[in-house]
Amino acid sequence: MSEIYREIIIDHYKNPRNFGKLKNPDYHSHEDNLVCGDKVEFFVQLDKAGKVKEVRWQGEGCALSQASASLLSEMLVGKNLQELNRIGNKDIFKIVGENLNPSRQKCATLSIEALQKMLKTKT
Repeated sequence: MSEIYREIIIDHYKNPRNFGKLKNPDYHSHEDNLVCGDKVEFFVQLDKAGKVKEVRWQGEGCALSQASASLLSEMLVGKNLQELNRIGNKDIFKIVGENLNPSRQKCATLSIEALQKMLKTKT
């Protein structure tokens, strides 16, 4: 992993963006990595136009899983549901680095799995 990717991950891990809960989210999901115990939970509220107005997330786990959730939360704001459906693993890998071993890939994509699950079930 290159130094720039490490810096981004450490920054988002130590200073997570959009961390917390929303009281009345339009969408909500929770995802666990049973292998290592990482957890992430997302809360999304839409505006009247159907775009993401507010995102909050909470979780616990390794720096990579938590930084990825923070990074993803920033990516979601202002997007509509169609745009959210197009966000995938490749989008996280572009930010955190593509040369991750399989177990680290699972950490990086836990938040994407939560997003995909969230889009299938409305709160």
